[in-house]
Amino acid sequence: MNKRLSISDDQAVELAELFRLMGDASRLKIVLACLQKPQCVSTIAATTHLSPSLVSHHLRLLRATRMLRGERRGKQVFYVATDAHVQCVITDMVAHITESEAADS
Repeated sequence: MNKRLSISDDQAVELAELFRLMGDASRLKIVLACLQKPQCVSTIAATTHLSPSLVSHHLRLLRATRMLRGERRGKQVFYVATDAHVQCVITDMVAHITESEAADS
């Protein structure tokens, strides 16, 4: 794991924007709600205790960064993590936080 990672300046800007977006607790809760299976806006809103309009606003930003994608089913759109990379990053960070809390106890 001593391999040096290298990215272009444009990729660095894109990655920094992604981290900035994930720094918002509401957006992070929305991504967590969509990790396992597709969820509609009303379900995400109920799960995260956010208003549907605020969830829709955050979903627009998360789709723009390709963290989530929408799947249309009839009149509704269901949102889910874009790919396994998103799932792994978020799952690993949650595991890191919960391990830290368990170690501190």
